[in-house]
Amino acid sequence: MSAKLLVFVALATGALSTGSHETQLALANPIRKVVTMLQSMQAKVQEEGEKELALYDKYMCYCKTAGGDLKASIAGAEESISELGNKIKAAEEQMVVLKEELKTAQADRAAAKAAMAEATAIREKEAAAFAAEKAAADKDIAAIAKAVAALGKGMAGAFLQTDAAQILKSIASSKRDTLMEDDRQELLAFLSNTQGTDYAPQSGQITGILKTMGDEMAAGLAEATKAEEAAIAIYEKLMAAKKKEAIALTKEIETKLTRIGDLGVEIAEMKNDLGDTEEALIADKKFFANLDENCEKKKKEWAVIVKTRAEELAALADTIKVLNDDDALELFKKTLPSASSFVQIEATARNTRAKALTDLKQFMQNRPKNAKLELLALALEGKKVGFDKVIKMIDDMVATLKIE
Repeated sequence: MSAKLLVFVALATGALSTGSHETQLALANPIRKVVTMLQSMQAKVQEEGEKELALYDKYMCYCKTAGGDLKASIAGAEESISELGNKIKAAEEQMVVLKEELKTAQADRAAAKAAMAEATAIREKEAAAFAAEKAAADKDIAAIAKAVAALGKGMAGAFLQTDAAQILKSIASSKRDTLMEDDRQELLAFLSNTQGTDYAPQSGQITGILKTMGDEMAAGLAEATKAEEAAIAIYEKLMAAKKKEAIALTKEIETKLTRIGDLGVEIAEMKNDLGDTEEALIADKKFFANLDENCEKKKKEWAVIVKTRAEELAALADTIKVLNDDDALELFKKTLPSASSFVQIEATARNTRAKALTDLKQFMQNRPKNAKLELLALALEGKKVGFDKVIKMIDDMVATLKIE
């Protein structure tokens, strides 16, 4: 029988046996109350055991399910880390390609704009040269036309005094390749009025020279105009192509800049996810290791609890069996009415309390100092301590032992 059970039996029996003679006579069998108390304690221990078993089963279920969930979580995290690593690597490689393509597109657009600027500058120079050439040609052709008109009207003398005559003279002096030398000299002589003021061209020789010169200059101007128009068409075609190229490159640059920005955000988010997943994996692994350790510890603790409870229930069952024995009941029935029997019962109670006190003191030696146990010892020694308080101390002691 355990020490606390022995204490309880001793106290209960002692309390009943030390009552008044009238009380003892009123009771048919005092041991029955002790048996009832023990049976109540037995039921309470069993009830507490069932509750603890339910909690233990839940804990073991948690160990199994949590272990499986943790394993799945760890496997998923490791797979996710590998996948995120590959995605980050691919995204960073794509980022390098995009930046190179962006750099090329920016260079191409700059080259297109430079070509447009260069073509525009050349076109402006060509246009200015053509404008000057056309202005000079128009002036020369106008002078020739005036000369032809004046000669046709017989006003050669008056014409020679005009600015148009000086312009024709300058043209004749410079047009060495376009006029035959004889014609040129004849024209210069006319314009210089070396033949005198009464000189009149014969057979329209001078007029013919001037008309030929005018026709040639007009043809040259027409050819220059045609070349200018062709140059303008080429310029406009080039500018249209370069503008289209620049617009396409600008759009490509904007697209690549947007993609680079989005990809940068994706890479940052994936790296954050990778860091969080790695931290979660470390935590899961640590928790999983502690889970196995805690579950094993719980199993060992539960084995001790089961063994201790089994011993307590066995002790209670043995005590109840002894007290319920027919011989014991008959003995109590026979001895209670007798004064000498009361003396014997009281002596037996004293012996039981003494045994309980010895066991309790031995139990207290292996435990820290406990005021409740000391009060219980005082009660067993015969000190004045209320029996209700002792019962409460026993219950508290049972709870304390259970916690320990």
